[in-house]
Amino acid sequence: MKKRMLLYFGSFDPIHNGHIALAEYALDKNLADEVALIISPQNPFKADVLQTPEYSRYEMAELACKESKYPEKIKPSVIEFVLEKPSYTINTLDFLRENNGNEMEFAIITGSDIWARFDEWKEYERILNEYKIYVYPRKGYAVEKFADRVTILDDAPFVEYSSTEVREAVERGMDFSKMVSPAVKDYIVKNQFWTPAGNIVRLTSMIEQQPENDKLYVERGKYYYRRNEWGKAINDFNKAKALNPNNEEAQQLHDMVYEILSFRYKDIYNP
Repeated sequence: MKKRMLLYFGSFDPIHNGHIALAEYALDKNLADEVALIISPQNPFKADVLQTPEYSRYEMAELACKESKYPEKIKPSVIEFVLEKPSYTINTLDFLRENNGNEMEFAIITGSDIWARFDEWKEYERILNEYKIYVYPRKGYAVEKFADRVTILDDAPFVEYSSTEVREAVERGMDFSKMVSPAVKDYIVKNQFWTPAGNIVRLTSMIEQQPENDKLYVERGKYYYRRNEWGKAINDFNKAKALNPNNEEAQQLHDMVYEILSFRYKDIYNP
């Protein structure tokens, strides 16, 4: 009998307790024998997006899986890191079937938010025809498309927060210990992920590699702004404008900083 492998695709930036709860739920409900977290690679067409490095996301996922109820059955995969870019789900599925199809059968689990755009996936009809698909509810996203061709997991644990909310909590200095496993929290703190200081370091490294990318200067300038480092913020916004005079966001942010500074140093008693 073939091993039933459930594929959970995502960026996992970062992996949080909701991801692990869903994987555990799938095993508790006997939907699969094992769950593989398929971590998406860096998108080469979105090089300006401040995404956490691939292997850092993998390491966090590995830590979270080891702290799960089923550390031997829930594991991260780097398969999409090594396949041709950009990565398409159908290409990953074809590769897995060609190389492991004799020993494994594959199914997919995804959230209703992702499912809402499923018909934009490459060869989505073939995926529907050839693979069993489980869809779990996400707030604000009803399962409407192809509802009769998938299994809707109405009793799945509700994911109260997203990876975006985890990153925002870290950036704001809020307690995020209930969102991620202890080991993942320690990893995030150690590596300064999503803190203004950490993001400035990462953006500076990206700017060194892409010095003509005006969007990177805008993003770094925003973090300088949040740290009240006005001069550095203005310099970055000016650089972005010089590289791209049509960058309206850079102009707006530049003007806003100047307005703050002019008000700060204005003598309200002797205008």
